[in-house]
Amino acid sequence: MTYAIIETGGRQMKVEAGRFYDIELLTAEPDEKVTINAVLLVHHEGAVSIGRPLVEGATVEGTIMRHFRGRKVLVYKMKPKKKTRKKRGHRQEITRFLINSINLNGEVLAYEEAPRMAESPVINADFVAETAEES
Repeated sequence: MTYAIIETGGRQMKVEAGRFYDIELLTAEPDEKVTINAVLLVHHEGAVSIGRPLVEGATVEGTIMRHFRGRKVLVYKMKPKKKTRKKRGHRQEITRFLINSINLNGEVLAYEEAPRMAESPVINADFVAETAEES
C-alpha cells in the first residue's frame, strides 16, 4: 500500500491514490488537474521517505471533483444574568479532491485513473408523453 502525507489548508492528511478527500477550498475549477508539492512523507512498499520539512521531488497529483459548503457550525455565546446572547453560524468552503497519483523523483509510485462518471440515462420524451396520456 502506497500513501503520502500532504499539507493543504493548514492541515496534514494521509492520502492514497484513487480516493477522494474533502479539503480547504482550492482556487481551481472542477475537472482541473492540481499538483500538490507540500508532501511531508511518502510510504511505498515498506520504504519510508521523510521530509525535513518536505520530501524533495515528491508530488501528489489530483483532480478537483467539485466545490461545496460544509455543514453549518453554530457558535452561541451567552453571559449569564446580563441578557447578552450572540448566535453566529459559519459554513466552510470545501473542495472534493480526487488523488490520481503519488510521484517521487519523477517516478509514479501509485496511480489510479479517474473513474468515469456514469452518464444519466436518456429518457425518450415521446414515451413519457404517451404514459402521461394513459394515466
